[in-house]
Order: sequence, then structure tokens, then C-alpha cells
Amino acid sequence: MIVTDAKARALEEIAFCEALLAKGGQNVLTETFRETSGVTVWDHYPPGDVFDPVSGAQWFYHCHPAEEGASEHGHFHCFLRPDGVDGPIHHLAAIGVDPFGKLLRIFTVNQWVVGDDWLDADRTIPLARRFDMQMPRPSYLVNRWLTAVFAAYEDEIAKLIAERDRMLAAHTPPSGIAAREDRALEVTSELDLR
Repeated sequence: MIVTDAKARALEEIAFCEALLAKGGQNVLTETFRETSGVTVWDHYPPGDVFDPVSGAQWFYHCHPAEEGASEHGHFHCFLRPDGVDGPIHHLAAIGVDPFGKLLRIFTVNQWVVGDDWLDADRTIPLARRFDMQMPRPSYLVNRWLTAVFAAYEDEIAKLIAERDRMLAAHTPPSGIAAREDRALEVTSELDLR
């Protein structure tokens, strides 16, 4: 892996956010759940998602029912709304973390998973480069951390989005079902960071 100055700075930003949260006994998950009394699978945290009206970036966190032996607690689904909060929403990538908020993987999903407004890779990749979450809620450090993940793994995310389209083009769903609606295909590309 080639580490550019921009990538090195973004990796330092990830480490900085994690270290600062750890000083207070926190991590990106405890900060995300700060105003929550309990965590329910499938629910969005924070309620109502987080949206930056300047950049159009949006995210929510959720978890699935626990699977035996799984190290992932849940994931941050990250989007961009280039035309503002009332415009189309485009899923960029999901960021999986363990129960302590440590980064495990970055992945893309099939359209049916999030029901976004579909764009092909050529139009999605430039949007991913615009993901910049500068909001105080639920935690400025969580938002900085997510922005830094997108910056540190910019090239890898672009490759994942391109692989998503290749996977869907090669996928043969059951008759009468479009590849993007085939519930047998959920994760379309993945980068393991463990």
C-alpha cells in the first residue's frame, strides 16, 4: 500500500480522534450512542441520521442481530445528497466497526439494502471524494473520524465502488428480478482492514 502525504495525514486524524475519545473512556460507538438509553438492532443512530447541509454528507449507524463468532458490532452507512436534504441520496460505502469502535472493514451494498437513488460508479466515485462531515452532532469527533476514514481510504473506496458495479453486472439473479433488487446479494465489495 502506497502512503501519500494526504493518506498519512488522514490516518493520523483517525488515530487522533480515537486517542482523544479514549482519554475520556469513550470511542466512536459510545459517542454515537451518547444520547441513547439502549441499542436496538436495525434502528438508526442517532435517530434522524446526521446531515451536513454544506457538503451534503449524511450517515447513520446501525447493527444487525448478533451472529455467533462475528467481530463486527455494526456499521456506519455513509451517503451524499449533492442537491441538499430534499434531493436524491446516494450510498457511498459502509464502515464496519467492532464493539469498541475499531475499524474492521469498508464495504459497498446492493441498492435494495439502503434504497438509495442509484448512480453508477463513474458518478458515485466523485461523490465519495466529497464526503466531509463537519457537524457537532452527535459528536464532532465521530464526524471527524468518518471524514478521515473517507480521506484515508479514498482510492480503496473508489475501487470498492467500481467493484460493486462489476459484481452487479456479472450477477445472475433469479428470473424476473433485477440484480440490484436481488436480496441474495447484499454486500457487493469489501475491504478487510483487520
